[in-house]
Amino acid sequence: MRFKITRHSGFSPPEDAIELLTQRLGAKRDDVSFAKVGAQIWATWLPDAPVSMTQDERVDIGRRTVFQVVCDVCEGVPGLKSDWFAVSPER
Repeated sequence: MRFKITRHSGFSPPEDAIELLTQRLGAKRDDVSFAKVGAQIWATWLPDAPVSMTQDERVDIGRRTVFQVVCDVCEGVPGLKSDWFAVSPER
């Protein structure tokens, strides 16, 4: 399942916010892999969710998982705030 990480328009992140996050994320963390594509980061999450879940439930869990990784990376790093980023499904 693929998600995109973009600059959050409501928090006025610096122009280089995506680049700063990309440097900290690396290629893989936990069950999520990352790749910078243009002005966004693609995050691929391989769900380990029950088959009985709906697609919407899986997307919600995946989005939360990816955002939690972003929050963990930003925590304690001066000059990098999780509020600067939005995570949405790539459709």
